[in-house]
Amino acid sequence: MQLIRGAYNLTSAHHGCVATIGNFDGLHRGHQQVLAGLKQQSQKLGLPSCLISFEPLPREYFAPERAPARLLTLAEKIERLQQLGIDRLLLLPFNQSLCQQSAEAFIQQTLVTGLGVRYLVVGDDFQFGCDRKGNFELLQNAGRQFDFEVQATETFQLHGQRVSSTQIRQQLAAGKLQQAAQQLGHPFQISGRVAHGFARGRTIGFPTANISLKRQQPPLKGVFVVSATLPDGQVQPAIANIGNRPTVGGTKPLLEVHLFDFGADLYGQRLTIHFLHKLRDEQKFDSFDLLKKQIEHDANDARAFFQQSAAIQL
Repeated sequence: MQLIRGAYNLTSAHHGCVATIGNFDGLHRGHQQVLAGLKQQSQKLGLPSCLISFEPLPREYFAPERAPARLLTLAEKIERLQQLGIDRLLLLPFNQSLCQQSAEAFIQQTLVTGLGVRYLVVGDDFQFGCDRKGNFELLQNAGRQFDFEVQATETFQLHGQRVSSTQIRQQLAAGKLQQAAQQLGHPFQISGRVAHGFARGRTIGFPTANISLKRQQPPLKGVFVVSATLPDGQVQPAIANIGNRPTVGGTKPLLEVHLFDFGADLYGQRLTIHFLHKLRDEQKFDSFDLLKKQIEHDANDARAFFQQSAAIQL
């Protein structure tokens, strides 16, 4: 997949495509349906598919302190888009210049001159441009003028409810991991490189792989049963804590993962952690001994979860 950072990097080679516009945070099943339709239209017209998105996300730009937790980092989003077969990602910097650009200018400069869009998929409630004056009707009128088709996305529902990133965030925060996984199409996951920590876990018999969170605010917190996918594709059962670690005075979110019956060096390696079941909320303990006893209890519960899951599959 080709990554194009900014409309100023568009060239004549990028002219002619089918496109969609949006945040696409999480790339859940609703997003997947949109992108599958885009790929189908791409093949039908013999044109590359292009997703137009923003960095930072608009709500992060306007109110960073109140912006919702991301479901995907930019790196994770790029990786998932590659897996979904999208040909191009046009990443527009969401800044004052873009905020002040009129909807008509965006259509002319980005969609028509820059990309030569022939087919565009957006939500029928999509708004864009300065003061959000651009809408679906304006795009349809522009399509007739500049010869491109505009198609509304179809709402994807699961069990009678619309699938959305907002709902998935709420489910993750509430520990409803199975419901979130159904909407995502897979268990929620976080990827990152293992960094050196303070090795406190090792002193109580639970060494952890520490993954620094680039998200300002993770969408879930607590102690979880997880599986860890290693760079070679090996999958290991594990237990994880994600949060600020109040017992040791932590202030920044960290993902700590203890892989069961595993002793290899993982420093510097990229792991993907799949969240399967929530055990409890994060809590502060008065001593390391109390923390150790709780972790032992959590580990036993996690092992029982995996044994039960294996029994069900059999």
